[in-house]
Amino acid sequence: MLLILLLILPVNLYGDPQRFPVISRLHSSDIGFKQYQSDVESARRRIANISRTGNSSESIAEYLTVYVYTPTADDTLLTLAARCNIPYAGIATLNRIAHQSGLDPKKPLLLPSTPGLFIPEQPESDLEQLLASSRLAIPGGVVITIDKERFRFFPGADFNPTERVFFFHSGFRYPLRSYRLTSDFGPRINPITGDFRNHNGLDLAAPAGTEVYAVREGVVTEIGEDAVYGNYIIIRHSDGWASLYGHLSKIETALRRSVKSGTLIGRVGSTGQSTGPHLHFELRQNGKAQDPGKYLFKEGK
Repeated sequence: MLLILLLILPVNLYGDPQRFPVISRLHSSDIGFKQYQSDVESARRRIANISRTGNSSESIAEYLTVYVYTPTADDTLLTLAARCNIPYAGIATLNRIAHQSGLDPKKPLLLPSTPGLFIPEQPESDLEQLLASSRLAIPGGVVITIDKERFRFFPGADFNPTERVFFFHSGFRYPLRSYRLTSDFGPRINPITGDFRNHNGLDLAAPAGTEVYAVREGVVTEIGEDAVYGNYIIIRHSDGWASLYGHLSKIETALRRSVKSGTLIGRVGSTGQSTGPHLHFELRQNGKAQDPGKYLFKEGK
């Protein structure tokens, strides 16, 4: 049975919050939150009793309600999930938040009353692609429509270990499949100038021509040639992140092109201020260089 849930939603998913039942405060004194807690408790009972009562996903999804809440600066996805008694995976997937750092305190957030995963039929982020590849190909779930956008809703489902690692590690993959780390992030003596200064990225040595991949989905915002970086690419990601790839021998992408994680964008070289073939790689958040070693991960780690 294919069930379409028609919810009264605005033209934009994050539109006028008055169109939804509103939660002003995550406190029992708030009428909206009190009703939400009651709805969540009822949904959890239905899921827990599914084997005894024979409830189907469709019958559980019929009771799905969506509330709206505007997070404060102190809220995180984890604290919200704990306070709402709803797994963070459900909140994240309904709001299409791809990484744990993606909560915007100024943007109204949709809170589902039923635990589960919301997978869009048109996945965009790498997390959504990962979810879709493992779940949309198998039977199950309920098709729901939210503001003309179709999701497959899996009541009671949660992230598997791979999806959880991807979500919490910001989704940044290594830009090279094989490399040798020759210079870490932090203070160092520049091998060419002899100056002692901060190295804002990682130097990953590899043979000239080695394929360089985008570390996360994003948009190519800058391609250029620099005296220090040589041929370089900058990709803008969500949540204020950007990645830089320097010393390239060849550029395999174009300006303003949207790329996925793992898309070929260039090849290792030794252009600019370089002592040999390697990739200079940087991660920046809101313009500030971050240690890539804290955010990069390999699949299976």
